[in-house]
Amino acid sequence: MPYLAQTQKLAQHLSPQQILQSSILQLNSLMIEARILQELELNPALELTDEELAPPEDDTLDDNQEEEIDWDELLNAPEDFNVNRYRDNSREEIEVQLAAAEEFVEEFIRKLRDLGLAGRDIDIAFEIIGNINNEGYLTVEPLLIADRLQISEEKVETVREQIMQVNPPGVGALDLQECLLAQLRAGEENGLATKIVEQHFDDFANRRFSKVIQALGCTEEELQAAIEVISHLNPKPGMGGATTMGEYIVPDILLDEVNGEWVITLNDTSLPEIHISPVYVNMITGRDKYDTETRQFARKKVEAAKWFIQAVQQRRHTIMRVVEAIIRRQEKFFRQEGGPLKPMVLRDIAEDVSMDISTISRVTNGKYVQTPHRIYELKYFFSEGMTTNAGEEVSTRLIKDELQKIVNGEDKQKPFNDETLAAKLKERGYPVARRTVAKYREQLTLPVARLRREL
Repeated sequence: MPYLAQTQKLAQHLSPQQILQSSILQLNSLMIEARILQELELNPALELTDEELAPPEDDTLDDNQEEEIDWDELLNAPEDFNVNRYRDNSREEIEVQLAAAEEFVEEFIRKLRDLGLAGRDIDIAFEIIGNINNEGYLTVEPLLIADRLQISEEKVETVREQIMQVNPPGVGALDLQECLLAQLRAGEENGLATKIVEQHFDDFANRRFSKVIQALGCTEEELQAAIEVISHLNPKPGMGGATTMGEYIVPDILLDEVNGEWVITLNDTSLPEIHISPVYVNMITGRDKYDTETRQFARKKVEAAKWFIQAVQQRRHTIMRVVEAIIRRQEKFFRQEGGPLKPMVLRDIAEDVSMDISTISRVTNGKYVQTPHRIYELKYFFSEGMTTNAGEEVSTRLIKDELQKIVNGEDKQKPFNDETLAAKLKERGYPVARRTVAKYREQLTLPVARLRREL
């Protein structure tokens, strides 16, 4: 039999303003600019500020007019509905020069035409190149291209072979082995290195050199020379070539030392200056000019614009506070290039600035600071800590640096396994377990000992 019952529980719900602030906070300097431009298109109550004109004065408000809107809360101060970017006139603005790159497809087709490709083969080449990823590999099976164009697979393979010989060679390959083979065949080296990649690629990739020597009947010196040739091949011929534009890091925070003090500047000079449209403010108060539905629409847009502007302002304020807290905790690191990093986690900064850990995570994720030495991601300064044999608490990043040095200095013919690496670190005063060494090694993208072995 159905019945009614009451239950009491606590639940946390985010308001629309909180959701908006969270989404704005995690954007970097490039993304926030795009977000502002998007909001300008979506919300007609937002306008770009004309620097040459003074802000228009609103003389349409009537103090004696009865109004339902709480204007003290909605428009309580000029800074609540204007976002002006900070201008540092002492800083020279440097325009980032982007390298001009020819369109990948057009460049390849031009090269193929120079080799005599024409007619239907050009159409096949367009289809193949259109399915090549940024690393230079073909992402679909040639059979699918053949079915789509109603031609034989052999015809597709013929054109693909020609593409793989165009500079940079190897573009259009289906896998790494085929990519390396195309580069070897395009060069002058067609001997032992080609045989290794073509016939014994699996043994070579897994460092089973004794099997390769036995199968090919070569000496260690000859194998070492072939390995040297293969090691200079490009496993990703599309990277850095015509397939991709250059990638640039734009710092979100600029850090300078002036007279022994740190000056923090948010890199927001490119952000559009926005404010709430006075036209929409007048629409809200114009009872005689506009009907109720129009005034309600205008009020919603003005409130949304106010929330957005406040979120942008709050983002700036939060980033500045977090960076200041990081500098206070990592003072030695900023004073000298490559100085020691103190153990620091997100909770430490959250307690310093009285914010939630999730807020600190959003601030530091994907944002970069330009120091007098170099550019760092904000997350670089965070790491767990451990106590050394001497009782000193150090950052795990320091341990990773020591691990990297040990691996770099090992005998490549007899590389250290994880257990030996743990013992080496313990000798240097860092008592680290083997499984921890394995985790640090993976984070440093260092392969296991077997894959680090060389002749």
